[in-house]
Amino acid sequence: MGAEMSFDYDLVVIGAGSGGVRAARMAATYGAKVAVIEEFRVGGTCVIRGCVPKKLYVYASRFKDQFDVAESFGWQVDASFDWPTLVAAKEKEITRLEHAYTSNLEKPGAEIIRDRAVVTGPNSVRLASDGRELTAKYLLVATGARPFIPDIPGAELGISSNEAFDLPALPHSILIEGGGYIAVEFATIFAGLGVDTTIIYRGDCVLRGFDDDMRRGLEAGLIERGIRLIYQTTIAALSKPGEDVLATFSDGVTAPFGAVMFATGRQPNVEGLGLETAGVRLNDFGAIAVDKYSQTSVPSIYAVGDVTGRAQLTPVAIREGWYFAETVFNDNPQAVDHSLIPTAVFSEPEIGVVGLTEDEAATHGDIDVYVARFRPMQNTLSTRTERMVLKLITEKDGGRVLGVHILGPGAAEMIQLVAIAVGMGASKADFDRTIALHPSAAEELVTFKAPTYVYRDCQKV
Repeated sequence: MGAEMSFDYDLVVIGAGSGGVRAARMAATYGAKVAVIEEFRVGGTCVIRGCVPKKLYVYASRFKDQFDVAESFGWQVDASFDWPTLVAAKEKEITRLEHAYTSNLEKPGAEIIRDRAVVTGPNSVRLASDGRELTAKYLLVATGARPFIPDIPGAELGISSNEAFDLPALPHSILIEGGGYIAVEFATIFAGLGVDTTIIYRGDCVLRGFDDDMRRGLEAGLIERGIRLIYQTTIAALSKPGEDVLATFSDGVTAPFGAVMFATGRQPNVEGLGLETAGVRLNDFGAIAVDKYSQTSVPSIYAVGDVTGRAQLTPVAIREGWYFAETVFNDNPQAVDHSLIPTAVFSEPEIGVVGLTEDEAATHGDIDVYVARFRPMQNTLSTRTERMVLKLITEKDGGRVLGVHILGPGAAEMIQLVAIAVGMGASKADFDRTIALHPSAAEELVTFKAPTYVYRDCQKV
């Protein structure tokens, strides 16, 4: 016991985002003496400059669609939008959440230290401004990730998702580089708020890695909203000869934009942390390498969340933080299953998915694919032609459900509940046994009679 008493803390957590806060809170609940070191604001990317403000801005941008459809239901709408009102309302809400996170840490007795931490060994960190050295039996690195900015001339003239929420004014036009969910969500936001929006992407269709029907359906929805898509091209340079930012594309074309945003992926925050001092190994992608219990190559140092590069999603970081506390401070080893993570893209149209894509499932043996396409009921009185798409992928002959993919209104809410059934190993027969709720979009998932097409011996039939 003597050796254990020589540490200042049982646990020092670096980073007060979703993963670090949950780990600290749970460890403190289990009686550990915990310090959380954070150099910016409590809440991390999700609360301060990620999912929460993003979803609020998505809601704001969707009113335009609502107003467009309203007239077909007999409403006369005369609406105008004020950006500073939205920014102020968002700021008020994330400040409220930040206070909630802080009190959730302090309630079980965790200490919050506002500083930057540098690892000085397997059991020690130094506070960058304060200069003090703290020792702990365990260190948990939960420093998250940050937007990746391409190394091009004039890159500093662009913005990332970090700055997009607090622009002093809405630009008249914006160019967004990237084809992932951050790119399409911000394109949805800006276009919905009246900004002339263009996406430029090195690939040939947005959302690489998602099911093809979701990708093509979203692409059509973006185009219908007036968003321009430039494929197989990148930004080679930015300059600012006048008011606008001038983008030079990889094919030599130049065009001016009110703002340019990089949504070109995220990179783990590992620089300047002192990880090499303690001998913490990184993987090939520059993220902290961990085992299934989130333990690094140094037994006393663990890491959770985006800095490990496993699945860069808030609920995953929270689960990893919780299971770390269970494993280390509650003698209850738990490993997070990363195989069936429901995912939503809050674009317009919205996407919700869980399980395998059609391409992935086709390599797993014989499968049946069921697809429904229809106009969302809300649009049936209007001239809008957008299609909702629901897709069910099962093992052949009514077997286990392997993947569910939904594009359209309410997709995220639906997929969260569908994920329970899929996680339990539900079969097509289980879905069929469920009585439909009418009229709803989700009922399509339980009323499929025959496959739209099948794969036998890896061939589409």
